Amino acid sequence: MKFDSELFKHEPVLGIIRGVSESSLEGVLDSARDAGLKFLEITLNTDHALQLIESAVKKYEGSLCIGAGTVRTREQAVQAVASGAQFLVSPALNDEVASYCRDQALPYFPGALTPSEIENAWQAGATMVKVFPASQWGPQYFREIKGPFEDILLMAVGGITTDNIPAYFSSGASAVAVGGSVFSLSRMVNEEFSKIHDDLKEILFAVRKNLNTIE
Repeated sequence: MKFDSELFKHEPVLGIIRGVSESSLEGVLDSARDAGLKFLEITLNTDHALQLIESAVKKYEGSLCIGAGTVRTREQAVQAVASGAQFLVSPALNDEVASYCRDQALPYFPGALTPSEIENAWQAGATMVKVFPASQWGPQYFREIKGPFEDILLMAVGGITTDNIPAYFSSGASAVAVGGSVFSLSRMVNEEFSKIHDDLKEILFAVRKNLNTIE
């Protein structure tokens, strides 16, 4: 499934999968899809990440939008896109990756934290700026940042829970991402897919409820 900005606007939750094995991949993705999640990244520091991305894109073409995470070089970006990645996520802004994404009209989500980093990432063409680690600063930081940067779209990453989702959105976040708290290594290794499914259902419900309240 190609990245649809309008769909992401109405389903603004990104799943971050790091360290999944080939044997667990289908179970993890089935649980995410069945919970209603639409957007997922597989990080490139996962073993055999490119092969996993390629397999996921082929199998879930009509139901999941699969991207590549932890993209730190242009070479990685090119390889990820060749494997089928529909969007790229980086821990920090990389100018070469940003340039490549602009040339390819590819959605790009670079990480940033300080006001300067956030503005630089946005000016480089970010689809949305990934504020990480959000847990260290909390929703109030988003409220402060949105004061001078009301036009910049921000994604909260790190420490996202059903309890703090309303505060992040009401403070100016446009999306949230969930990773190890839901897609933990132990859950993936032990095939505890129902726990992944149930947590995602709760998170998605909280996000949708909050978006309806704002609207």
